[in-house]
Amino acid sequence: MGAANGKGDRMAHIDLGVDERREPGIVGLLRYRPETAGPLMDLAEVLLRGPSSLSRGERELIAAYVSGRNGCDFCRASHSATAGAQLDDGPDLVDRVLADLSTAPVPEKLRALLRLADAVREDGRAVTGELVDAARAHGATDREIHDVVLIAAAFSMYNRYVDGLGAATPDDPRAYAMSAQRILTAGYRA
Repeated sequence: MGAANGKGDRMAHIDLGVDERREPGIVGLLRYRPETAGPLMDLAEVLLRGPSSLSRGERELIAAYVSGRNGCDFCRASHSATAGAQLDDGPDLVDRVLADLSTAPVPEKLRALLRLADAVREDGRAVTGELVDAARAHGATDREIHDVVLIAAAFSMYNRYVDGLGAATPDDPRAYAMSAQRILTAGYRA
C-alpha cells in the first residue's frame, strides 16, 4: 500500500477495502469508517449548503481556496468544480482566485473573508483583530466571520485526513465535474 506511479495512481497508505479508482479521495475514506463519515458529512452539509448569507458557491470557493493553500489536490479540485458550477463567473473565477487572490475579480468582502480563511488555515492564532475588522469593514457579519473560520478549520482537517492517508487523487477533471453534479443534486450526505 502507499506505492505511487504518479499522484493519480497513488494508493492509500492503508487498505480501504474499496476500488479507489471508483471511490477516490475522501469517498473511499468515508466508506472505510462509516461511523465517522456521518458526522463529517453532516458538518460539510451545514457549512457549505445550509442556510447562510454567503452563497453556496462562495462557501465552496472558500473550501477550494483553503484546500489549494494546504496543497490538498483532491479537495482543491473537488471544491473548485463545485464552486465553479455555482458561481456566475464559473471555473474561470475559481481559477483566478486560486492563482492570485489579490487580483481576482471578487467583491472586497469575499476577498477579506478569504484572507481570514487563509490565516485560520495557517494557524488559528494567525487570525488578528485587523483581519476581522477588515472583513467587517467590507460588510461581513459576525455569523459570516464565524462560519468562514469554521469552514477553514474544517477543511484544514479534511485536507489532512485525505492527504494523511494518501487517498487517491484522480487526474481526470471529469471525475470532479461528476462529483460536483452529485453534490449539487443530493448534497454531502448522499
